[in-house]
Amino acid sequence: MRQAGRYLPEYRALRQRYSLLELCHKPELAAQVTLQPVERLGVDAAILFADILLPFEPLGLGLSFAAGEGPQITRPIREAGQVLELPPVDPATDLAYVMEAAPFTLASYAIEGGATRTFTLTKRFMYSEPRAWHELMQRFAELVGGYLAAQARAGAGALQLFDSWVGCLSPADYATYVFPHSQRALELAGASGVPVIHFGTDTATLLVDFARAGGDVIGVDWRVPIDVAWERIGISPSRAIQGNLDPVALLAPRPELERQVRDVLARAAGRPGHIFNLGHGVLPETPVEALQAVVEWVHGG
Repeated sequence: MRQAGRYLPEYRALRQRYSLLELCHKPELAAQVTLQPVERLGVDAAILFADILLPFEPLGLGLSFAAGEGPQITRPIREAGQVLELPPVDPATDLAYVMEAAPFTLASYAIEGGATRTFTLTKRFMYSEPRAWHELMQRFAELVGGYLAAQARAGAGALQLFDSWVGCLSPADYATYVFPHSQRALELAGASGVPVIHFGTDTATLLVDFARAGGDVIGVDWRVPIDVAWERIGISPSRAIQGNLDPVALLAPRPELERQVRDVLARAAGRPGHIFNLGHGVLPETPVEALQAVVEWVHGG
């Protein structure tokens, strides 16, 4: 359950002592945060604690986290010439403490300078500077794919490429401006020999191309029933699916939450290759007891 650890009391206690970047930079603290949901909730796997924007530090774009405002990029990319000025990055050394992101999501943050709902600056750059856009995406694809492979060499049992913002694109724009770069990043990650999960949100309209870009496991959100999504990407012994409970369901009364959990399980129908998960991250106001109940229902079948 993505970000579950960030809302546990144990994590909040650490955040009173350390900044988010300090937790990311110190491997012993990152490991502690990573294991908290495993120990508290009994989930079957944990996502290594990090932030997807950490590559911006060695790239010289500047990264900080303002309280209550999310990430701030101090030197965002607004002109084509800035792309060519980006320094080379060796993921294994410059990012020796973690990263798991997709080229489009990184590019959006780099151009917007922070979070956005409209992606106006990103799309304007994409449409008006296509050559610079593809250069930027190519660089991010090599960086992301190389670092994911480095994580596998360091002992990660599986890799996950997060493309949290890709659903803002039309199918045509995804195919033109993102698909080849995600495909390259996933190809590099897959060469590591461990399973690779390709995750995105709001991808129902472009799910076929999203899956075609690569990944042993395709993550889907709650905007499409999981059995429908599975049919679209193609059910096969070599392809798995992850998802797809709506995170807001965790705030529902317990009978409604159980109904929705069992609906996901029923649609998966016991087929091999289903990883039960949320369709996106855990919301800050989610009760720990609700997470524990979901784990018990899923384990109990």
